[in-house]
Amino acid sequence: MTAITQNFPWFIREPAVAIVGEKCYHSLVEELNVGDVECLKYALSKGLGVGIVIGGSIMKVPQVLIILRARSARGLSFTAYVLETLSYAITLVYSFRNDFPFSTYGENFFLTLQNAIITVLIAYFPSPSLRRAKTNSVAAFSTFLATLAGAFTLYYLPSTSLALLQLATTPLSVLSKFPQIMTNHRARSTGQLSAFAVISQVAGCLARLFTTVTETGDPLLFLAFATALALNCVLGAQMWMYWGQDADTKGIDIGKIPPSEKDKSWARPAQVDITVQPASPVAPGPRYGSPTPSGRRWARKVD
Repeated sequence: MTAITQNFPWFIREPAVAIVGEKCYHSLVEELNVGDVECLKYALSKGLGVGIVIGGSIMKVPQVLIILRARSARGLSFTAYVLETLSYAITLVYSFRNDFPFSTYGENFFLTLQNAIITVLIAYFPSPSLRRAKTNSVAAFSTFLATLAGAFTLYYLPSTSLALLQLATTPLSVLSKFPQIMTNHRARSTGQLSAFAVISQVAGCLARLFTTVTETGDPLLFLAFATALALNCVLGAQMWMYWGQDADTKGIDIGKIPPSEKDKSWARPAQVDITVQPASPVAPGPRYGSPTPSGRRWARKVD
């Protein structure tokens, strides 16, 4: 068997060496040493890292498509996405500046881009999170410019300031998820929130905890991913609780459904049919208004 593994073609060998390194490739592939625990953990971490980066490149694409198809960002919190994008960008720049392997943070590059697009879409399309006005294009363009300015600012920050910001990503994770969690709770619905994105984030955070411990050992990154995992689990629980309660998908606020056009009896006064029984015939007297034999005068009121 080793005669085969030691003679793999270059297009298999070189990518594998680039991922796990020459030492672990020789041990695990060429020598088939499955007892090398250290290399097994490293190879698993690298494999997870590459998978997360690939998954991160499409994680938020379903969310973008949902917004574009519905032409609405109903149920999505603008504040939540701004803070989440900032958190992703800080981790991306911090990891890049510290020369961490791309497999340990690469998905943050794609998630930052996708989140920035979603944030601009929330600003452009009608959303309960924003004031409805004829300034959607202006709001979207302003959001885009603010995103670019934030990216340049983070890139040129001193290392000490960047480390402090990385520490701040933990409370940022809480603040970024909390508005979305509260929006879902108030509406008893997750609106246009993508289930695929939420489930992928839970799986990604779990894998990132393992890769962070194995490859970087950075406690700041570990704390940030652990906090994000807990909050994404809350969003996942809300998706399960409120599943199927999104019957109203046309932008009408939940809980304020107008009455049907067919039933507007609430707007009209009640009508009551009154039946008047005909009066009993009375024998006429000698002439109109003359006394009857009983001595009474009978009069008839004409309506």
